[in-house]
Amino acid sequence: MAGLITVVCAAVIVRERVLVMRKRDTAAFMLPGGKPEPGETPQQALHREIREELGCGLIPGAELAGDFTAPAANEPGHTVQARIWVARLTGTPVAAAEIAELRWLAAEDVPVLTLAPLLRGRTLTALVAAGLMPSQAAVA
Repeated sequence: MAGLITVVCAAVIVRERVLVMRKRDTAAFMLPGGKPEPGETPQQALHREIREELGCGLIPGAELAGDFTAPAANEPGHTVQARIWVARLTGTPVAAAEIAELRWLAAEDVPVLTLAPLLRGRTLTALVAAGLMPSQAAVA
């Protein structure tokens, strides 16, 4: 893939569905998380981003296995490369900072929602393979 690569950290938060968010002035839903700041570890960045975007804490579990690289949803010409953890929240998530909308994604939502390329591709496949989300084919 051509262009700049942006490294991000994201969380898969599952409560029978997967928590996704949409930033202000954008159309695509994506996993919560974001870019590490200089000197931050990936998990430190993840905790900070969850506090900023969702106003709650995070208990990360296992890292989701796979190569999660895709065109950036909101930065043309850029590619994102993500490390993704399965996680639980402490507290109730609310849209904060630049987040316009939160949504609990179910398999039946996948065909009708605009999803970021990173989420629509390998990430959904990995979630289904890990048993964290029912197969989209079962509801399509």
